[in-house]
Amino acid sequence: MDILGIDHVEFYVGDARQAAFFLCTAFGFHVAGHGGPETELPRQRSLLLAHGDSRVLLTSALAAGHPADGYVSRHGDGVGVIAFGTGDATGAYEEAVAAGATSVEAPRTYQAGGESVTTASVGGFGDVVHRFVERHGAAFWPGAIEAQPAPPRTEPELVRAIDHAAVLVPAGELEPTIEFYQRVFGFKLIFEEYIEVGAQGMYSQVVQSPSGGATFTIIQPDMSRQSGQIDDFLAWHGGAGVQHLALSTDDIVATVQSFAANGAGFAETPGTYYDVLNERLGEIDLPVDRLRPLGILVDRDHWGQMYQIFAKSMHIRRTFFWELIERHGAKTFGTSNIPALYAAKERELAGVRDSLEIGAAGQP
Repeated sequence: MDILGIDHVEFYVGDARQAAFFLCTAFGFHVAGHGGPETELPRQRSLLLAHGDSRVLLTSALAAGHPADGYVSRHGDGVGVIAFGTGDATGAYEEAVAAGATSVEAPRTYQAGGESVTTASVGGFGDVVHRFVERHGAAFWPGAIEAQPAPPRTEPELVRAIDHAAVLVPAGELEPTIEFYQRVFGFKLIFEEYIEVGAQGMYSQVVQSPSGGATFTIIQPDMSRQSGQIDDFLAWHGGAGVQHLALSTDDIVATVQSFAANGAGFAETPGTYYDVLNERLGEIDLPVDRLRPLGILVDRDHWGQMYQIFAKSMHIRRTFFWELIERHGAKTFGTSNIPALYAAKERELAGVRDSLEIGAAGQP
């Protein structure tokens, strides 16, 4: 199947304008288009946001019965559609359905001003749908999403594209989900591991399109271990879903500084994490004194280094969040940062306990 990459991601949200305000203010997106009930997209209002090559479509239902209405009721705001760019949307749709995918929307072509886009959709995991998109021209969605000129930028675009999506599934669904993406979309299994975080455990497998343009990290909890963040997501979200999307950047330090100054919050990293960084990874490309104040994490694999940081969730259910990632050749996903962070936090707490014990020993 000719999947070129992730064309765009559509969020179903209760208030598209409010969601757009946050992403534009804090993460540097700009409004690139809009659609409403008078367009070819009935009973909804959509705003198209762009930053670099990343395209995010925010859609709110204006009437009961629209997919966004049911999605938001079940899950709250979240990723409802991950769209794949392809050279033949109709062929990809027919191939997917023949391989066992559920048809959601038959092929349809949108045309305006000599440009055309053909789309078709099939079911993915949970309530997430995959849309095939075949483009002929620069218009995002001719006749449906009206383009809006980008405002003058006061700073360079800091992110490039969607690096990967992290998908959480209930226990027992990891293997069937991996098999589904291999069979239906022709994805390849490129990485797998078991991750221990204290008393918690999780299984992780990564699938990728042959082009390398679409990558999913799929994770399920180990139910024989203590429940944790994966179980919390599945309970609060109401089943399988996208936990986070990673945006690639060429300068993660400048990007974090800019986004944080604009109001984005990021996960805090204990100082002890950096105290053993050189011992754990050896020499790294970016100076530790630039990473430490911002809480940026580092990891290394067989191919190179990667730098990452997770934004704090702004979701009322504390489910979806964003990640920033800068790759220096690395092809994996920094999962060793999870136990490293846990160990660093334990050392930090141990130091607090020691201080308390010393203080208590000095009391009469």
